[in-house]
Amino acid sequence: MTVAERMLKYAAFDTMSDENSPTCPSTAKQRILSAALVEEMKAMGIADAYLDEDGYVYGTVPGAEDAPVIGMIAHVDTSPACTGANVKARIVKYEGGDIALNETTVLSPRDFPRLNWSVGKHLIVTDGTTLLGADDKAGIAEILTAAEELMKEGTRRATMRIAFTPDEEIGRGADRFNLKDFGAQYAYTLDGATVGELEYECFNAAAAVVTFKGRSVHPGTAKNCMVNSQLLAMDFNALLPVHERPESTEGYEGFAHLCEMKGDEEKTVLKYIIRDHDREKFEQRKETFRKITAFMNERCGEARVELQLTDTYYNMVEAIRPHMYVVDAAIEAMKQAGVTPKVVPIRGGTDGSKLSYQGLPCPNIFTGGENYHGRFEYVPVEDMEAAVQTIKNILINAAK
Repeated sequence: MTVAERMLKYAAFDTMSDENSPTCPSTAKQRILSAALVEEMKAMGIADAYLDEDGYVYGTVPGAEDAPVIGMIAHVDTSPACTGANVKARIVKYEGGDIALNETTVLSPRDFPRLNWSVGKHLIVTDGTTLLGADDKAGIAEILTAAEELMKEGTRRATMRIAFTPDEEIGRGADRFNLKDFGAQYAYTLDGATVGELEYECFNAAAAVVTFKGRSVHPGTAKNCMVNSQLLAMDFNALLPVHERPESTEGYEGFAHLCEMKGDEEKTVLKYIIRDHDREKFEQRKETFRKITAFMNERCGEARVELQLTDTYYNMVEAIRPHMYVVDAAIEAMKQAGVTPKVVPIRGGTDGSKLSYQGLPCPNIFTGGENYHGRFEYVPVEDMEAAVQTIKNILINAAK
């Protein structure tokens, strides 16, 4: 099976995760794809493939005994930001200009200039009503295609340990990872990024939940007694720096992003994510939330604003720096695959963030996808093939 065929197959599975669910996986439908992957792996000859009670898939492609054990990791879930049900994916040869996803929705280089980088390539796209799920089903497809090709070719190689995790999109992908039994000396996540990108720096991340308590009174008799929690929420958001939002930042610049808002006069809740590569600036951003909360409560004369801050993950660069050979190996493997390496910071996080801090150095390798978490997502087949070759080169080089 080709990497493109695998991507089209996996895209048909709805694997959206749910941050409001306490279970692991957070949605039962993730387990359906995971079980199918185990069966596929066994049919390929990965005899020890299995699905554990928490929805994690593991398996081994044996290699030379005197070579290291190297992990390759991807996640099965897709983002809750856009529906992943009834995905209708197809391949189009891109000759430039607009791609009509449906009668009213167009994927255009005017909106997404990086589309111009894919002229002449074959793009897997959606029908404009769902996300594609290349984040991270492209990573799964690339890992299994590399594994299948290595086994067929019989090339001397390092042992590959495979893991497919649930719930990465809601920050839980590494929470129940069986690191002890995984047994790899180092690993790579195949999780997003434009062709050639290699990432070992990520955001420090926190979640902020801000609750506003109002007092509902009939508007006809509300003078001097109504407190509209929705207006308190609007005031709070207006006090955050307007130019430190995702739509105004890039590279190493951090931000606070309003993800969700629900409320009425009596109670309103705002949910934010806070991000910065620099730990000191990250702490300052959290402190800004604390100061605004204190200011508004003082202005109200009572505690009408409650702030809950939770750290999610930290910049993996500190855990990777002592193991830069892992990065160097990926750079060399990309060059051998005809890919120009581009070392860039992740404007997000991966399972590798937490795993690196747990003792498994784990930078991120490109999958080739673009416009994740939305209806305009696509992935070039040729870039997926380059990722497959990069994986193979890493394993082959490690056994030389």
